[in-house]
Amino acid sequence: MHCLTSLCAINIGLDPDEKGYVSAICLVSRARFPTLGVLQVDIQEMESIRTLNLNHLYGREIGTCTLLRELARGSMGVLFVAYQRTLKRQIAVKILPRTVLTPFTAERFRQEAESAAILSHPNIVTVYEAGETKEFLYILMQLVQGQSLAERLRLIKNHVLPSRRILPIRTTLRIITEVLGALDYAHRQDIIHRDIKPANILLENNTDRPLITDFGLAITAHGPGENVGVGSPVYMAPEQMWRGHVDGRADIYATGMTLFEMLVPNLPLPPYLTQEELFRLKFQVEEHLFQKAPSRLNPKLHWEIDEIVLKAILPEPEKRYATCAEFLEALTGYEKRRLR
Repeated sequence: MHCLTSLCAINIGLDPDEKGYVSAICLVSRARFPTLGVLQVDIQEMESIRTLNLNHLYGREIGTCTLLRELARGSMGVLFVAYQRTLKRQIAVKILPRTVLTPFTAERFRQEAESAAILSHPNIVTVYEAGETKEFLYILMQLVQGQSLAERLRLIKNHVLPSRRILPIRTTLRIITEVLGALDYAHRQDIIHRDIKPANILLENNTDRPLITDFGLAITAHGPGENVGVGSPVYMAPEQMWRGHVDGRADIYATGMTLFEMLVPNLPLPPYLTQEELFRLKFQVEEHLFQKAPSRLNPKLHWEIDEIVLKAILPEPEKRYATCAEFLEALTGYEKRRLR
């Protein structure tokens, strides 16, 4: 139950590492980046959902589904386990009560449903249906039993044996290549996720299959941009903080950051006290943010992996891999050459 609850908390926008991560308030100089907007979100209003009593929803029917129990809640909704009578299976139901609805939360909720619903891939959480009642908005989705990659990394990094505090390299490459395959598919459907990070990658029990979740910040590749910086600061591409529009290379950057984190005991970030300081550091460095390359922190790695990871997280999107398929090919080549 613990693992299931943890991953579902991620599904609804609750990141244990970054309270209020849904709004990255970018305080970078407007003179230098005139297109940068500031996303103003009333976090207190969004978090009021945490205090709501929703016990009256137990047993409530939504179409062919009956709500059974609450799993978790966060600033973007409440997740329930439901029983779907027609197919005799359990599914997840994400609910956003109207009493805490804001323009931002309503739009993000709609974006998540619409973006994920058009995607059909074994490494992306499936959305079955979306709708609304007089009391709430809802999304019916696949119930994944397992844990998030973020939780897996926390458990491993706290292992009593220092030699066991890093994922095996083959496991890391398998997870990331499957994620890149899913992102490449999404990009070919003109969907950019914009919030890839360990907390939004679920690992299924038994199979250890990674599934991408939380498309609440997703946009279409050819749609209008947003003059706001939204996402999770550590994983957010620099251009995502100030450009009015981003493309799939923002997801490549975030996946590269995730890969770096999986390869080393701890990310070698320069010292910073606030998210605003981290934003400024990302703009100030010319090549990359880190003080050490992966192979200097993990002796089991060949230096060739450094070139692959650091290319994915270069500040200028034009210098990164052009596509997720190109990034995936580089990792596959590394595995064939160095992990025989």
